[in-house]
Amino acid sequence: MKNSLYLILVFVLSLSCKAQNSVSKLTQTSTNPKLVVGIVVDQMRYDYLTRFYNKYGEGGFKRMMNEGFNCKNNHFNYVPTYTGPGHASVYTGTTPKYHGIIANDWYDKEIKSMVYCAGDDAMQSVGMETSDGQMSPHRMKTTTFSDENRLFTQMKGKTIGISVKDRGAILPAGHTANAAYWFYGKDKGYFITSSFYMNSLPKWVQSFNNSNKVQTYLKPWNTMYDIETYTESGSDKNTYEGGFKGKETATFPYDLKALEDKNGGLDILKTTPYGNSIVADFAIAAIDGESLGQDDITDVLAVSFSSTDYVGHNFGVNSKEVEDTYIRLDKDLERLFNELDSKVGKGNYTVFLTADHAAVDVPAYLESVHVPSGYIDNKEQYQKINEFMVNKFGDTKLIESVTNNQIFLDREKIKELHLNLEDVQESIVNEIITYPHIDKAYSAATMNKASFTEGIESLLQKGFNQKRSGDVLFVYDTAYISYGKTGSTHGSAFNYDTHVPLLLFGKGIKHGETIQKTEITDIAPTMSALLGISFPSGTIGKPLEFVLE
Repeated sequence: MKNSLYLILVFVLSLSCKAQNSVSKLTQTSTNPKLVVGIVVDQMRYDYLTRFYNKYGEGGFKRMMNEGFNCKNNHFNYVPTYTGPGHASVYTGTTPKYHGIIANDWYDKEIKSMVYCAGDDAMQSVGMETSDGQMSPHRMKTTTFSDENRLFTQMKGKTIGISVKDRGAILPAGHTANAAYWFYGKDKGYFITSSFYMNSLPKWVQSFNNSNKVQTYLKPWNTMYDIETYTESGSDKNTYEGGFKGKETATFPYDLKALEDKNGGLDILKTTPYGNSIVADFAIAAIDGESLGQDDITDVLAVSFSSTDYVGHNFGVNSKEVEDTYIRLDKDLERLFNELDSKVGKGNYTVFLTADHAAVDVPAYLESVHVPSGYIDNKEQYQKINEFMVNKFGDTKLIESVTNNQIFLDREKIKELHLNLEDVQESIVNEIITYPHIDKAYSAATMNKASFTEGIESLLQKGFNQKRSGDVLFVYDTAYISYGKTGSTHGSAFNYDTHVPLLLFGKGIKHGETIQKTEITDIAPTMSALLGISFPSGTIGKPLEFVLE
């Protein structure tokens, strides 16, 4: 009898423990956000948060700062600081050394030609008959946290990538995404995708494309507020800005409908704040169309606002056009957050916002205020290198390509001439370091053998992929660029290119701020830690535990 009572008691206790464990597991699952929204603002410097702070409303950038966590000293930890590598690094938690996206375009040493980071000739365009859709993430070697979420949820958690730029949608969404969509302007104004994801566009995308919503943005672009109040930027009329074909000066207002034909049709919208508005419109449509965040299985929405980059390249860091673009982006963020509050529920989603790189002030402007800066004459530089190769080795054809501040050598020809590869590399290093405004130069052999722990050398090494990068790497002087005399660019290891925002808010995020240095590769493992999933396969970053509740 006692034994029977004992067995019954053990059975009841075991059921109770199982029930408690089930409740614990359910509780743990329910603590995850229903939706993670990753926002990358293309070419956003950190100081755009502080410079334009008083022009922002309460519901966009300020909401993230007031309700969430602000990492004020957030940096890229590698070069080159370009769009493709930037988006890949944010979501993989690693650098080009491991994920393999070493630039937007690079010289492929195996096939002896340039390749594009998201290009894939094996794919077909979906939504338009155009080569613009022949894309996939196949050149990215590691997983993203969005991939890991898909794997963890047995592919039940959705991932959708959205951007004006194909690479801005594809690389964050990863290898397992349900879809990535990007903008095809010209005469259509459609969002398209690739056969990598699907064979036909979903009905909600078709409806968006057929709504003529995009065409409504072909209207005058003037400043949102009185231009005289835009005291955070330079004069509207100056010699440091590009502007649009068909308009004599780069000054407000811009009649986009009148300028359309000479500036790529609807592609003109990319170089205005309305390009960001279109992306926000489409992201809001995706929340409904894909039922994102509507159950307890976490979905990921990766949104990249690329028009900030187009505007920056055209008009420059200090322009009123850039200021107005960020004021208007702030409004678009507020619209998106309000939609998330309504459709997913306030407190049910998590957002992070960062950038893929920042940008340098227009060197011509910096020169005018006596800051060391200038421009590199590539043609003159290449001519000098070729003269050196003839004098030293009797052959200019030893160099196959000079791209992305890297020199690629013909290794087969070096073997044929019985030359030592490392000797050739070091000879070029010793030559080009004497050229004006080349500040540093290193061979691939040095990158492979040395172990740099700080400074530009460390950033070069983290951006160096042994299989894909060149034989010689070089760095220009601060604020010296190979670019036109108007507009801003990026790509360097200097703070003006590496220092970008990192704002987080929503479920699981503390309220606070830090000036402790954080790195772009910390974002993906932080999201993985928040979700309780595996880190992406190549992650070198660490979770920012001080931002997590």
